[in-house]
Amino acid sequence: MPASREARPTIRFVDEYCQLYEGIVPEVRSFEAFKLLHLGMISEIKRKSLPAITKAVGLDNQQNLHHFLTESPWSAQQLRQK
Repeated sequence: MPASREARPTIRFVDEYCQLYEGIVPEVRSFEAFKLLHLGMISEIKRKSLPAITKAVGLDNQQNLHHFLTESPWSAQQLRQK
């Protein structure tokens, strides 16, 4: 079985903050979406909607972010406890 890849970096302080939650968001693609949502939330865009965040973080479509919010195997309760 091939080793999983590292999540793509964003900006250092977002990566460092999100690293604290890596165990709660175990899949690499989901973890990347987690980091990109954080990056979008701190961006200077006026509306913090998925389409606006998608554009702000340089994605072509919002499907990965939407999937992370609706289908990914992470627990909101674990996130709150952390």
